[in-house]
Amino acid sequence: MRYADGPGTVCEIFVQAPVERVWELVTDIELPTRLSPELQRVAWLDGADGPALGARFEGHNRREGLPDWRTVSEVTEVTVVTEPAGSADPTRPRAFAWAVMDADGRYGEPVSETAGALARWRFDLTPEDGGTRLRQSVVIGPGRSAMSPIIDAKPEIEEKVIDLRLGELHRAMTATLEGVKSLAEQGE
Repeated sequence: MRYADGPGTVCEIFVQAPVERVWELVTDIELPTRLSPELQRVAWLDGADGPALGARFEGHNRREGLPDWRTVSEVTEVTVVTEPAGSADPTRPRAFAWAVMDADGRYGEPVSETAGALARWRFDLTPEDGGTRLRQSVVIGPGRSAMSPIIDAKPEIEEKVIDLRLGELHRAMTATLEGVKSLAEQGE
């Protein structure tokens, strides 16, 4: 597995709550700061105040052994499908996705366009059995990230570095989904 191939990981969970409630949670960009070991704080940019195509937000991150860093994300998809009453197809998915950029140039040239994202994140929500099937996914690259200098220095360990990072992300995503499930099912 190579960084240039856009490796990623996916987690999913069933939430016994309506899609609309789960949607409120996953589109609240501040919620992950309560659930993530890495994301510390976020704020909408450029006057944005909620999820909309092209809206941007900054994230401030912390990881043991690394200096704190800032990213800028751009919302790349907001899909809300309202099914008509009595619809024969109640399982239309909904999606919220964003691309994360190294706007400050921490790992190379500053990136402000989604084509150079260091990661792409996504939530997919599907109505299922009176609740919601919630899936979170991430694809890393093609933009440079904290892995890039390590891979540059030791290309022979590229797969190990990617596996390690995907494992970290998978664990964090699992915690996020479990947190969303708990909040949604408790009505918080």
